[in-house]
Amino acid sequence: MIRAKEELLIALSQALGELAPGTTLLPAFETPKQASHGDLACTLAMQLARPLKKNPRELAQALIEALQRQPAVQRWVAALEIAGPGFINLRLQSAAKQAVVGEVLGGGEGFGRRAANGRKLMVEFVSANPTGPLHVGHARQGALGDSLCHLFETQGFEVLREFYYNDAGVQIATLATSTQCRIQGLKPGDDGWPESAYNGDYIADIAADFLAKKTVQSDDRTFTASGDPEDLDGIRQFAVAYLRHEQDLDLQAFGVQFDSYYLESSLYTSGRVEQTVQRLVDAGKTYEHEGALWLRSTDYGDDKDRVMRKSDGSFTYFVPDVAYHIAKWERGYGKVINCQGTDHHGTIARVRAGLQAAGVGIPQGYPDYVLNTMVRVVRDGAEVKISKRAGSYVTLRDLIEWTSRDAVRFFLISRKADTEFTFDVDLALKQNDENPVFYVQYAHARICSVLDTYVSERGGELATLAQADVSGLVAPTELALMHRLAHYPDMLADAARDLAPHDVAFYLRDLAAAFHSWYAAERFLVDDVALMRARMALLAATAQVLRNALALLGVGAPRKM
Repeated sequence: MIRAKEELLIALSQALGELAPGTTLLPAFETPKQASHGDLACTLAMQLARPLKKNPRELAQALIEALQRQPAVQRWVAALEIAGPGFINLRLQSAAKQAVVGEVLGGGEGFGRRAANGRKLMVEFVSANPTGPLHVGHARQGALGDSLCHLFETQGFEVLREFYYNDAGVQIATLATSTQCRIQGLKPGDDGWPESAYNGDYIADIAADFLAKKTVQSDDRTFTASGDPEDLDGIRQFAVAYLRHEQDLDLQAFGVQFDSYYLESSLYTSGRVEQTVQRLVDAGKTYEHEGALWLRSTDYGDDKDRVMRKSDGSFTYFVPDVAYHIAKWERGYGKVINCQGTDHHGTIARVRAGLQAAGVGIPQGYPDYVLNTMVRVVRDGAEVKISKRAGSYVTLRDLIEWTSRDAVRFFLISRKADTEFTFDVDLALKQNDENPVFYVQYAHARICSVLDTYVSERGGELATLAQADVSGLVAPTELALMHRLAHYPDMLADAARDLAPHDVAFYLRDLAAAFHSWYAAERFLVDDVALMRARMALLAATAQVLRNALALLGVGAPRKM
């Protein structure tokens, strides 16, 4: 069907040229929302009606007549119909749908992927300060960010995964003093325990290892403890390295790996923050008021001007963000996506305003943002709010230990990022159709079981299924399943364009449903050898697309369940 659609797009372009020479409209097909309306739909007649000053249904009829003269239409289309105010619905020949089986098996892991486009993309996500274990909000960012990376890789982008974190500032100072208090024998609730201190058990673990003079190593740093309770700077460095190591373990358990780590402190030590401020001052985009330096961010659509440098000489938090994104641009990343919590919504306008005011050639709307809400966790019918290890929140590792990595990855990507989400631990453990990840993985395991039987009991060969004659695949459930397979490449492109990795999870559920319906309606290991081989080919193609799509979400495709 992929080839059929490509040829039909060319035919549509030629028909459009006949009907409206010189038009700037691009030929395109849509997928009808209701399967009963056909396989493909075209809205060009309605788009042409106003510029050509003609009735859209009359234009639709003229476009159909032009299409019917095209060889590709004669080959692949069974019927062309006008619907509503001027929609054109196309019903494809069975052969067009059947072709996808060979296309999937021929493409294998590469099915749906586009060739390299020469563009670089950076996705910044998780970006947790090293002050404690990763919580479920970080988990959601990890699932979103990593899936976005996989999505854009399918579209030909060269993708870099970056982790940005604050290794200085008030929170890190609090981490150091909290650890020092533990080293000195204090604990939460004792007289002298700071009100702002971190209370989780992990602080005691850091203190014990510091006193033991241990060495900790993370992906970006190594540090050996001095064991001196008065060495506050050493405690700070050790605690940061310790928690970075812990975060690395969390991310490894989650199947997420970063290519680059960027320290906020480097923006100051390298002079980038000062250079950025001076660039904005020189451009005339700032002014002084009440001892503070302000950015004229209202010139760029912000609702009010923003303080850059406070009267005490310290910078507000969006200033290093502007410097950081200029650095991203200068590193050659013309497209950048930030996955952050919805609490960052207020910074978007001011960061973009600062980037425009800096005058370094960054386009409007840079960077892109995917903002996610926090996650509510329910277990045994009640909300879980506190982890003993973290002291105040449920951690990523808690979720993985309670369920599985596959369940956490799939569940956290299964809703649009900015919608409220409840992670139901009990649902994630169910082994039935109510659990979406089980439902999808079970489809793959079912297929593998049938294919194994085909090989072991019927002497079949999987390697040659791409050459199977699939013309016998005409059952309604088979045609519906093949139609879902054919939609996979377009789904990937649309999901990347819309920054919507949840579309992959939706697609997987739809594909699994189409398979399960076929499984319930037809027998596979039939006496008709040609039909059996054709059905084995469709099974193998379905399993391949299930594996490909699950891999984009970082979820496994088990052969047995």
